[in-house]
Amino acid sequence: MTKAEIAQRLAQSTGLSQVDTAAVIEGFIEAIAQALEKGDHVEIRGFGTFKVVERAPRTGRNPKAGATIAIPKRKTPTFKPSNAVKNRIVQR
Repeated sequence: MTKAEIAQRLAQSTGLSQVDTAAVIEGFIEAIAQALEKGDHVEIRGFGTFKVVERAPRTGRNPKAGATIAIPKRKTPTFKPSNAVKNRIVQR
C-alpha cells in the first residue's frame, strides 16, 4: 500500500479532502523521522514503537571476491509492532 492509497482511504473515512489527508500523512512521517533523527523513540499505543538501535561493528564477507571486510558500527531505525497488531496478523 502506498501513501496515496492510505490518503485515499483516510479521506473516504474521514470526509477530508485527499490533499488535506496527504498533508497530514506527510507531517506525521516527518515528525517521526525528526524524532528518530534526534535519537528519540516514538510509541503509538495499539500500533507499535519506532526507535533507533546501534548495530555493533562486525566482520563481513564480500560475496563477489570472497574477501573479509570490516563493517563499522551504524545506527538503524527499527519498528516493533504492538501485541494488538501482531494478533490481528496472526488471526488471519
